[in-house]
Amino acid sequence: MMKASYFKYILNFKQASGTSRGILTDKETWFIILEKDGKKGIGECGILRGLSADDRPDYEEKLKWTCENMHLGEQKLWEELVEFPSIQFGIEMAFLSLKSENPFVLFPSDFTKNTKSISINGLVWMGNEAFMKAQIEDKISQGFSCVKLKIGAIDFDKEIDLLRFIRANFDEKAIEIRVDANGAFNENEALYKINQITGFKLHSIEQPIKKKHTDTMSVLCKNSQIPIALDEELIGVFFTKEKENLLQEIKPQYIVLKPSFVGGFRGTLEWISIAEKLNIGWWITSALESNVGLNAIAQFTFLQSNLMPQGLGTGSLYTNNFDSPLTVSNGQLWYDKNKEWNFNL
Repeated sequence: MMKASYFKYILNFKQASGTSRGILTDKETWFIILEKDGKKGIGECGILRGLSADDRPDYEEKLKWTCENMHLGEQKLWEELVEFPSIQFGIEMAFLSLKSENPFVLFPSDFTKNTKSISINGLVWMGNEAFMKAQIEDKISQGFSCVKLKIGAIDFDKEIDLLRFIRANFDEKAIEIRVDANGAFNENEALYKINQITGFKLHSIEQPIKKKHTDTMSVLCKNSQIPIALDEELIGVFFTKEKENLLQEIKPQYIVLKPSFVGGFRGTLEWISIAEKLNIGWWITSALESNVGLNAIAQFTFLQSNLMPQGLGTGSLYTNNFDSPLTVSNGQLWYDKNKEWNFNL
């Protein structure tokens, strides 16, 4: 007989982290624990309040329902939870964890053997110009060859100065620059702003305008000289036909996939399949999960054999994250088997 339970955990940021949607000081997450035949499995339901499609008043109620209905099995639960992608992700993780010899090794590979690593980008949070510049210098000194800047919250001219600072010291072969506007640009000014930063040879710009302005986004993707990546645009798009229609209509150059936002591993694979048929590139990022969820996403991502830098460098953001084998060195994520988990299952 399988037993299931859940609990909430609040992750505290080491320093307030800014996006165009506001300042983050802590982050709520939920864990599902499965128990059967003396074994335990763990899954993380990584919700981001104010952004996740399943940020709903009945979220905890649905978690409770899920734990009470484990007898339905993983497949049926996943289908029933279509409007709760973070719980879909938690369920997939928990079942894989329960079946595994080691509850934290879900996808054994050269990554979990510590013989191969995953290339990741260094994330630069919003703040004043001096704070952002210090982060950029820090990421480059740590050996990152790809940096991702959150933009759209401070004065645009100052953000341009930050891009100018990087390019004055490193060309595009030495440092790849990605920018993420989190929907901050006004529809009417987006192309003008993108044109202003075109000369800095950026890899891409994520979500320049808010989601659900499909016609405008389509025009931007057609006319922008900087490749555009959809991120928030994918949130709440649950069904295959909807996904196909969205990508066919907008025709972005890239999509950014967060398993907690898009229905776990299965949902991520469906987006990848559709994107590849349409010659759209993609990469995978965390949604600020704890190291438990990040570990599962990293192991899954390694198996997808995408050599682009992925967005998986978020494990060091919190004061109270769980110790894990995940280690960042020279812009690479490694799985150091000599390091122990301190998550008590």
